[in-house]
Amino acid sequence: MHVSQGRSAGLGLALASALTFGSSGVAAKPLIEAGLDPLQVTWLRAGGAALLLLPVAWHHRSLLVRRPALLVGFGLLAVAGVQACYFAAISRIPVGVALLIEYLGPALLLGWVRFVQRRPVSRAAAVGVALAVGGLACVVELWAGLSFDALGLLLGLGAACCQVGYFLLSDHGGDDAEPVDPLGVVAYGLLIGTLVLTVIARPWGMDWSVLGGRADLNGTGVPAALLLLWVVVVSTVVAYLTGVLAVRHLSPPVAGVVACLEAVVATVLAWVLLGERLSAPQVLGGLVVLSGAFIAQTSAPQRAPAAPVAGSPPAAADGAQEPASPAGRLASGDGGRAGAGAIPEGDTELSEGSQTT
Repeated sequence: MHVSQGRSAGLGLALASALTFGSSGVAAKPLIEAGLDPLQVTWLRAGGAALLLLPVAWHHRSLLVRRPALLVGFGLLAVAGVQACYFAAISRIPVGVALLIEYLGPALLLGWVRFVQRRPVSRAAAVGVALAVGGLACVVELWAGLSFDALGLLLGLGAACCQVGYFLLSDHGGDDAEPVDPLGVVAYGLLIGTLVLTVIARPWGMDWSVLGGRADLNGTGVPAALLLLWVVVVSTVVAYLTGVLAVRHLSPPVAGVVACLEAVVATVLAWVLLGERLSAPQVLGGLVVLSGAFIAQTSAPQRAPAAPVAGSPPAAADGAQEPASPAGRLASGDGGRAGAGAIPEGDTELSEGSQTT
């Protein structure tokens, strides 16, 4: 009974995380169109969330001494990199398309694991990557001469690459004698990301009057401050925390599959609230991308290579269900969420979770 209740609670939390993360682009795009720069919106999002999580950062202040490099990398890639590239992308291309491009992150990571780290990946994972790339070609309608803004597409790919960097950093998050608490990493990642974005976004030049006005949401005037509050509280703080709690009740594959709904949620919300209609081939391509992500993250595990990979943790004991590291889990199909802060079942080990966007 308790197991069933815990699983139900985990599924509910994972769905809530996907819904809240998926709503970020729809709330942020009207702010960008109202006159704020995408980087400024990113700075407001990260800074507001970091302010709310200051008590968490203070509680885990020992991380500054124990793992400074991990915190800096997390802040640069998982917070500043993913969010800045994603928000810059949605200023030029539809929200759903930007998020679907970002979902190439798991595919790019599989390529890194296979060809750079020379670790085995399953055939099903390779099929998932091929489906994701083929679906992306449909989403951007390559046959129409790249109908979307080329720079917007590159920015979306930049967000995907930042996710790969986050996954690789996650390999070093839980292999300490004292594992890293993921909540502390999220809090300090937001703080460090905010500091970096302060230099890049230059908020002192921001038109703060925009936040006191109204932004257009597909013909309806909405208070800009309300949209910003949604982005900070719901699409960042609530999204990260529900994602962390969800994976403590579920296995990473189950949480990762539920998290794939983020792309669907973002596309549907952009269609309904922003009027960003997609053609039939683009909708079909989006479904193919999601199918590829599903297959790549839930494929059957492969045997570990005979020789240990340099820098990888020791092999699991006989009968273990999962590879030891996040990249290893994704390579074997036991992946987590792309860019959304997902954490494995243990309370303190950082994994390959979700961002992003």
